[in-house]
Amino acid sequence: MNMTATPDVRYQIQAEMRAAFPVVEGRLSRFYAMQEYHLGWRNEDLTPADADPGKLIRPQLVLLACAAAGGDPQQALPLAAGIQLLHDFSLIHDDIEDDSAMRRGRRTLWHIWGLAHGINAGDAMFVIAHLAIHRLSERGLPAERVLSILRRFDEIILRICEGQYLDLSFEGDLSITPADYLTMIGGKTAALIAGAAELGARAAGADGETVAALADFGRAVGLAFQIEDDILGIWGAPEQTGKPFAADLYRRKVSLPVVHALTHSPERERLADLYRQPTLDEAAVMQAMAILDAAGSRAFCAAMANEHHQDAFKALDRLNPATAAAAAARNQLRSLTQRLIGRQA
Repeated sequence: MNMTATPDVRYQIQAEMRAAFPVVEGRLSRFYAMQEYHLGWRNEDLTPADADPGKLIRPQLVLLACAAAGGDPQQALPLAAGIQLLHDFSLIHDDIEDDSAMRRGRRTLWHIWGLAHGINAGDAMFVIAHLAIHRLSERGLPAERVLSILRRFDEIILRICEGQYLDLSFEGDLSITPADYLTMIGGKTAALIAGAAELGARAAGADGETVAALADFGRAVGLAFQIEDDILGIWGAPEQTGKPFAADLYRRKVSLPVVHALTHSPERERLADLYRQPTLDEAAVMQAMAILDAAGSRAFCAAMANEHHQDAFKALDRLNPATAAAAAARNQLRSLTQRLIGRQA
């Protein structure tokens, strides 16, 4: 597989995702069409759509990690599909829990068809993600390895749920520390990215040291990814992020820059008072931003993201690729990480 041909790789991932869905007719077809809407494969009226699937970073990490560990990424395609389907399942439920009406410029599934259908569709996609991974046996992976991957997959899902619990419990809590926040995103965001790299190595049948190195790599990338998301949620340019300016401040989201200022700013009480208001107008948001800027919260977060990126590079240095293809895949992982540093969207 030529992993530099990103559009082709994304097509293969999407094709494998589609293959995991059951073939149904009649009234049940609408049930799966709703899920396909969430995936961007259908329009709101459920006619076929040709939406951009996005970067598909998580499933591409599966394939690159498999190759870097000396495996055949073609064999890992069902795993890549399962990882992406799991991510998309979590977004269906995230939208419900966050009361979000929009995602990627389109109405959310539950907002169109209602809460009950949203929960049920998310549950179904959770199962389909597992069914995708079961297809690894059709690619020649030993049954014992597939079972081991499925077990680890479920452990990762539990970590994600733990992170989501912490995220929900942190809402309105202005006493959390940066360490608390990192624990939360370590589950909610980093666990799946770490899992993508780790499971890719497991699919390759790699030794324990290689699996651990790629898991550490993925975790570091995941932490940096979320921290940079937090930066963009406040300071990102709307024309690049697709979100309103300072969107996270208007939502009173307790992201890492806010946690830092609440911990370190001499005006922490003023910031807390602003966050206790039911809504923030433009003047209040600008006050909050001034407090963050004075506290150096953006620079703190950027430095922390860079630290995790450097940890990712160090983890890759622990790999000992045995073939030219494995070395090339490791270099692609390094390049991917480099491109994520200081991203603007």
